[in-house]
Amino acid sequence: MAEFKLNIGDPKSKKTLKKDVKDAEAEGFLGKKIGDKVKGDSFGLTGYEFEVTGGSDYAGFPMRKDVIGTARKKILIVGGTGIRKNVDGRKVRRNIAGNTIHSRTAQINLKVAKQGKTPLFEEEKAEEAPAQEEKPAETKEEKPKAEEKPKQEEKKEEKPKEEAKPAGKKEEPAKEEKPKEAPKQEEKK
Repeated sequence: MAEFKLNIGDPKSKKTLKKDVKDAEAEGFLGKKIGDKVKGDSFGLTGYEFEVTGGSDYAGFPMRKDVIGTARKKILIVGGTGIRKNVDGRKVRRNIAGNTIHSRTAQINLKVAKQGKTPLFEEEKAEEAPAQEEKPAETKEEKPKAEEKPKQEEKKEEKPKEEAKPAGKKEEPAKEEKPKEAPKQEEKK
């Protein structure tokens, strides 16, 4: 009873599709090595052909093409899969999974080698549907043009409202206040 997570990369659209396969669908992957071709018919993608590019085991150790078998091994690595940013001339011992898919493999990375008739991604399916069906023509009343914007009322400058003053008093012109000067501080000698 095998179960795998597939990461299917499409070099044409630069997108990745994630798919889970179990039992009968997953049995087609057992015994395949990195670089082998797999038909998509066995797991629901008819017409497609994929190439196994890598993967990882149940503990997260990456599969490496030059490690033969299904076992996890400790190898000296200078560069490539399983190591990041190495200094020139330094060899590092790392745990790496073998290049063969087995029941303890958790994730398989695939690359599209041959395109099928149906698109892999939802966006591509949505683009094909409107091209096949004709949409009814839109009328001008339904959708305003981008150039025609609704006119906004011009804002008039409003003068501040004067406060109501008692009837018996005369209005005095407003006095201009002079800014207050800061008090001078005495200098210490």
